[in-house]
Amino acid sequence: MPKVKTHSGSKKRFQVTGTGKIKRKHAFKNHCLAKKIKSTKQKRQLTHSTLVHEANAPTIRKLLVI
Repeated sequence: MPKVKTHSGSKKRFQVTGTGKIKRKHAFKNHCLAKKIKSTKQKRQLTHSTLVHEANAPTIRKLLVI
């Protein structure tokens, strides 16, 4: 039986913590950061990483082949 490959898009976006939870970055932090479209508070809060919701974790685990 062939090896199961990791989804290459997922391995760039997600990281597994030491306790087995999956870490992700926030969306909407790529562009439109100069003007007042997004507030300074919103841009600051989007900087920090967060954990994937437990409802989505099994799907991402399959993509990461954990």
